[in-house]
Amino acid sequence: MDDVSLTIKKGESLGVVGESGSGKTTLARAIVKLIRPSSGNILFDGNNIVGIKASGLKHYRRQVQMIFQDPYESLNPRSRAKDIVEEPMIVHDIISEKAERRERVNELLQLAGLNPSTVARKYPHELSGGERQRISLARALSLHPDLLIADEPVSMLDVSIRIGIINLMLDLKRSFNLSYLFITHDLGLARYFCDRIGVMYRGKIVEIAPTEDLLHRPMHPYTKLLIDSVPGRGLTDESEKVSQDTRTLRPEKILGCRFNPRCDYAQTYCKEKEPELLEIEPGHFAACHFPLNKKTEMIAAVS
Repeated sequence: MDDVSLTIKKGESLGVVGESGSGKTTLARAIVKLIRPSSGNILFDGNNIVGIKASGLKHYRRQVQMIFQDPYESLNPRSRAKDIVEEPMIVHDIISEKAERRERVNELLQLAGLNPSTVARKYPHELSGGERQRISLARALSLHPDLLIADEPVSMLDVSIRIGIINLMLDLKRSFNLSYLFITHDLGLARYFCDRIGVMYRGKIVEIAPTEDLLHRPMHPYTKLLIDSVPGRGLTDESEKVSQDTRTLRPEKILGCRFNPRCDYAQTYCKEKEPELLEIEPGHFAACHFPLNKKTEMIAAVS
């Protein structure tokens, strides 16, 4: 990642999209401190958690939880569903009485759309993919978090099951005023779930805006490429499309804008200076010298 800067508001769903290898999962793992960034700050409620000590880290992880892409790999295969959901409460000493914890486990399973009498004593391999992901969601909710980071939470599930999980997550957001960082490759899913969307390319946020504004008026050529790649002509209103010949280029070293070798709109200046992520219009940020669909004047002074 390189100079990634974004803000998630209380009760907001912020989507992060981009091709494989762009840095989305690395961003998520850095926020939950599964990896340590080499520089920069991660602020949560105004506190920098990059150098946080063990005691503070335990409290932080009560506030920020993550739902992983693979619901099977993220669950202990030796534990039953009820024990998986109960374990965080034991580790963080939330409820001391065992009977009260088990009652809370049943509540969480029901909240996740599961029947405790049916799934509580089952092991992960005895559950369907949708049930496993619901167990992951119940486990995350057991600590009453303020922020849930969902890394492709439905990509490994059948299409018929995905909408049920997504609607459940939206219901939980409204009920508990949860904030989400929602990582996905599916722009249609991002449109349905997210209030704002950030676009990552080669480790950098290149555009971020309210969902409908970004999908219908993309300002960065890479965002336009992603939208135009959606089957059925994509979501943009423009008739132009990014040429197929430029989509497979992945040079390791690039001068200037990191997208310029793949961009049909690149000019000489794009190869000389990397653009900053600037607010082109209220709430709409883009890292492009020559933003598309803009209503304001050109932001780059090019001689």
